[in-house]
Amino acid sequence: MTDNNTATTEESHGRRVSRRGFVAGAGAVLLGGTGTVAATVQSAQKLRYNVRVTNVSDGQTLQTTAEGDAAQQPVPLSPVVYAVHEADEPIFTAGEPARGNGLEGVAEDGSPSSLVASLGEREAVHDAGVQAVPAGSDEPGPLLPNHSYDFETERLETDDLYLSMVTMFVPSNDLFYALGGATGIPLSSDEQSTQGDVTDHVDLWDAGTEINEEPGVGENQVQRQRGAGVGLVERGTVAPIETINGYDYPDTSDVLRVLVQPR
Repeated sequence: MTDNNTATTEESHGRRVSRRGFVAGAGAVLLGGTGTVAATVQSAQKLRYNVRVTNVSDGQTLQTTAEGDAAQQPVPLSPVVYAVHEADEPIFTAGEPARGNGLEGVAEDGSPSSLVASLGEREAVHDAGVQAVPAGSDEPGPLLPNHSYDFETERLETDDLYLSMVTMFVPSNDLFYALGGATGIPLSSDEQSTQGDVTDHVDLWDAGTEINEEPGVGENQVQRQRGAGVGLVERGTVAPIETINGYDYPDTSDVLRVLVQPR
């Protein structure tokens, strides 16, 4: 089950928050975004990065035991929540229960509001936000096949920081993709900086908050459940899906592609 900050009709867009010149804001939407908030950063030399998340799944990516049209399905994704941060585990820690920071809302219902707000209050986080509007669209919504979320983030030139990002594997009970696992990928000024196609740094995780049903079929999954937060509580820990027995999932590279490019 998840928090009660999900709304299906509230108009919303991308949001950014920053530890340097933090501007507070709120809002939520099921598989949508959050209220628009302006973010400011202290005047300094900044390095900017463009990030593109593309859904590369198709109508045959997810194979299920269902009959008819549901036997083969694409894999929609939820709005992406991201953070640029110091050496830290800002969103989750592997092997520990999901924190009360909003990750559960992302993993179960694609609702980013609480997680973005909590990241904006975390000391190690320099910049955070959510992108909920697919490229070429004026409205927030889930990321469907052949569409992308684009967003820009930044860091001060003197900082060696990391980029973390999560998005829901929508046809599931509580699964999410994470860029760089718990620690993110380096965004630094030395040769260890990670950029370009970083899809191989993305893995599928289980939030451990709701009992898994067959992907694309379960009645308590967000596309079919009767309301937000409906499902059997698991009380487990956050773990890579490859360590969880039960069901088969598509390869990450068959579902999404992530590009990080300095500007």
